[in-house]
Amino acid sequence: MNNSQPNRLQIKQISYSSDLACRLFSPIAERNWSMLLRSASSQHVDSRYDILVTNPVATLTTFGDTTLIEHRGNLQHSTDDPFSLIAQIQSEHLPNCEYDGDLPFLGGALGYFAYDLGRRVESMPSIAEHDLSSPDMAVGIYEWAVIVDHLLQQAWVVGHDTEHHWQWLQQQAPLTPEPGSDAFALLSSWQSNLTKSQYQTRFEQVQEYLLSGDCYQINLAQRFSAAYQGSEWQAYQQLEQANQAPFSAYIRTEHSAILSVSPERFLQVNDNIIETKPIKGTRPRFDDPTLDQASAVELQNAEKDQAENLMIVDLLRNDVGRVAKPGSVHVPKLFDIESFPAVHHLVSTIKAELADDHNAIDLLRASFPGGSITGAPKVRAMEIIEELEPHRRSVYCGSIGYLSRHGRMDTSITIRTLIAENGQLHVWAGGGLVADSQCDAEYQETFDKLSRILPALQNK
Repeated sequence: MNNSQPNRLQIKQISYSSDLACRLFSPIAERNWSMLLRSASSQHVDSRYDILVTNPVATLTTFGDTTLIEHRGNLQHSTDDPFSLIAQIQSEHLPNCEYDGDLPFLGGALGYFAYDLGRRVESMPSIAEHDLSSPDMAVGIYEWAVIVDHLLQQAWVVGHDTEHHWQWLQQQAPLTPEPGSDAFALLSSWQSNLTKSQYQTRFEQVQEYLLSGDCYQINLAQRFSAAYQGSEWQAYQQLEQANQAPFSAYIRTEHSAILSVSPERFLQVNDNIIETKPIKGTRPRFDDPTLDQASAVELQNAEKDQAENLMIVDLLRNDVGRVAKPGSVHVPKLFDIESFPAVHHLVSTIKAELADDHNAIDLLRASFPGGSITGAPKVRAMEIIEELEPHRRSVYCGSIGYLSRHGRMDTSITIRTLIAENGQLHVWAGGGLVADSQCDAEYQETFDKLSRILPALQNK
């Protein structure tokens, strides 16, 4: 195939193995704009596909009000809406194509959308310290990908010139550093940006906002940081093994590496059907089966957690409703229990049909950032978060995902997500606070959520 046939889609089947995507990705993990979306759980209902991409034909990186676009050897700056720019640049390189098979991604946009990209959607104050330099958005346009289907136990190279790309990928060899020099290791202990007393002070301020009627729910997070050396990809593999998360991801750019073991879907569009699955409600896991079951049952019956979850369901119904066909928004599942290695979560499912005059990128913009990690009402909650949290959230509580050229989209909420920048690892944990929340329980919940992350990276 040559470049004069941009609409031509090729699908090359390759031999499947459960670790295929990781084996192929390891040699290119340090290559800028190499990205891997991993379905790392063998049990979770949403854990099916791995998607590997590298060597984008165009990249878009957004810093504040400006997006840097690099394509066809040219560099340009734009202050246009970054979501619209994705659609524009993707259509220039990869026009929409018709496809009615199951493959989720045929080439298109893939990358991350930081929480702070929400400043391009809503007007926000600037109070929290902006100490990380990674962009608010980093998205590549990819003309080919490796897709691994764990349900069917099959794998393919899809997109343009698949045989050439497959041969290139197989020829890549990992760098061979000095023995032991690339081993990942923490160089310091984890340090939070909030002491227990500082968290309590902010908790009390949240309660004042809730009682005054500013909000019904506010998400409050703390950030943990540690110095490190060695391979971020190796650290990701340790995290993946410990967490087995359905929306795992590793993203490498020239600015940083992002290591995500997220359990939460943000937005999916498949055949114009929208699905979002907000998490709100958490209990710890236990090795003792009796205690573990009791913890899940307690969450299932917790009126407080159900009330929190319902607030976010209503918020997301409103966000999705902006671009959905009237009357199509519904909630097929309310208060499901989903269990992960570290915690049990309370999860609801909202579905709708995308309106004819809207597309997946419109949905992403209309709903960004995800309501499950802001609070309700969303904009006021985000203003309070900016006031109370010491540092900007960066990638935390943003999203990672893809928008395929055939209209399909799937994105995560970037909780349980780390960013590695300038020799420092940062990871956040938070929770939704409501009027009857208890400070000690909420503080402990942040540690429960990181119980398979902070220890997993400690020096052995």
